[in-house]
Amino acid sequence: MGQLTLILGGARSGKSSYSQSLAVEAGKSVTFLATAQALDEEMSARIQKHRAERSVDWETLEIPVGIASHAQQIRSDVVILDCVTLLVSNLLMQFVKDDLVDERPFMQAVQKEMDELLLAIREQEQSWIIVSNEVGFGLVPPYQTGRAYRDGLGWANQRLAREADKVIFMVAGIPTIIK
Repeated sequence: MGQLTLILGGARSGKSSYSQSLAVEAGKSVTFLATAQALDEEMSARIQKHRAERSVDWETLEIPVGIASHAQQIRSDVVILDCVTLLVSNLLMQFVKDDLVDERPFMQAVQKEMDELLLAIREQEQSWIIVSNEVGFGLVPPYQTGRAYRDGLGWANQRLAREADKVIFMVAGIPTIIK
């Protein structure tokens, strides 16, 4: 049964760096699962920067959705999933039409993604480190798409935290153990 560590925090709180330091400290083989998509120049540059910061010894898989379907192919000892924030965003975009989200199928897709991911983790022997943004501290978004996204990500984070063996909250680069 795989070990699950969830790392939450705000934007630029040090989540990704900390997740990578945990993987390095383990001293084992690492697979990095990236959910970002290069849909514009700025995001492409960010992805290139992040690739350059990771160890060349790590396997990198770029998977925007459907993480669980790739889990059995992973042979490393440690898996970093960075990040659920973009994974949920990628799911959301499948249900946006005319700037509105069809919330019921979106939430069903998030639930399915989390159910399958957690099942895959528990069926494997790897240690998983999952990174996600905590979006519950902000104001209620003034538009429906933002509210649907916040709700979907908040639910996903709660589900992952319940199942996680360890939950760490990052603030200004400082890890705080929550669970």
